[in-house]
Amino acid sequence: MRAVETAEVEADGLQGDHARPGKRAVTLIQAEHLPVIASLSGLDAVGPETLRRNIVISGLNLTAARHRLLRVGGAVLRFSVPCAPCSRMEAALGPGGYNAMRGHGGWCMEVVEPGRLGLGDAVGVD
Repeated sequence: MRAVETAEVEADGLQGDHARPGKRAVTLIQAEHLPVIASLSGLDAVGPETLRRNIVISGLNLTAARHRLLRVGGAVLRFSVPCAPCSRMEAALGPGGYNAMRGHGGWCMEVVEPGRLGLGDAVGVD
């Protein structure tokens, strides 16, 4: 995983990411959950790349928006299922990392309209 300033969202997910067409094409996490996960893991900070999420959203309650379409930059995404933590979180965050992610793992999304997105792009609900 690596952070980038721009990305192209294609029908089956982010360009260059491993293809996961359908309901798990893109993963989102709220920036506001990162310090919570870090605290529950006993860490000073945790980055989204450690959590293996594609896009970090700030200033929008993703769970409250889950029944609407989400416009991120030029792409439109549909919420599908919560993004549950995987067993890799114990290694990434240390003992208890899996449980620290419960309820804070973000969302898996389907691509409705492909498009380009970039760091700082507007995020809205349709």
